[in-house]
Amino acid sequence: MKAYVFPGQGAQFPGMGKNLFESSMLAKERFLQANEILGFNITKVMFGNDSGALKETRVTQPAIFLYSTILSEIMANRFRPEMVAGHSLGEFSALVSTGVLSFKDGLKLVKERALAMQAACDQSPGTMAAILGLEDQVVESVCKGTAGVVIAANYNCPGQLVISGSKEAVDKTCIALKEAGAKRALVLPVGGAFHSPLMEPAKKHLASAIENTVFKSPSCAVYQNVCATGVIDSEKLKANLIAQLTAPVYWSQTIKQMITDGATHFTEVGPGKVLQGLVKKIDRTIETESEN
Repeated sequence: MKAYVFPGQGAQFPGMGKNLFESSMLAKERFLQANEILGFNITKVMFGNDSGALKETRVTQPAIFLYSTILSEIMANRFRPEMVAGHSLGEFSALVSTGVLSFKDGLKLVKERALAMQAACDQSPGTMAAILGLEDQVVESVCKGTAGVVIAANYNCPGQLVISGSKEAVDKTCIALKEAGAKRALVLPVGGAFHSPLMEPAKKHLASAIENTVFKSPSCAVYQNVCATGVIDSEKLKANLIAQLTAPVYWSQTIKQMITDGATHFTEVGPGKVLQGLVKKIDRTIETESEN
């Protein structure tokens, strides 16, 4: 079975999408439509060379969403998923690609998500750190034993787990994890404590927008971050998408479940090849490729 996966924040790069804009009328129409919906010229930022501007959450999230959804649309007959998943933000791309959300509604929600997350970061500053070389249970245990807000947030692949929380708690946890045998505990250059309780204000804001958006049944099962299982019920898709902001991304568990359910080939749709690499680390026998 063919599975398609969509990347999240961090996959952006200067100049992204310019090739799509110049080679496809459909892509050009979508990008110009996006400028109107977002209320600013995102194509100017995406196609330019200012990597700093592209890293702003209000730009990064819609930029990655646009690249992925437009690419899946212009792939036409080459895009025939039998199951899909998206890493964090990528879940919105997955929902649009399977017909759950319209392009317009999907972009509006991503806009709201980005602004809400930025506001939450300003209200409760935090950070994230990548932990390499430890069992998940060890990382979870150390997080639980550390004072303050810090949780295991992104289960990317075996031996690679990202923690999230307040800066002080994350720093303390990194020290404790190094003492516990972690090969690396690297604080990431991110804007806040994503997928942690510190995103609760953003969750409440986005919940209202999601509840007031039409969700249709998907063309195939969407494997969601919070449950790591395939979902086809539109109301469950909504509930899981709302929960996603403060819940961990169970990416490793998701990929394993997709393989258990019959996935034999994974195609990453969007900027970069991060997810392709993670799938290989989860199961080296699986065929992977990227469309970008």
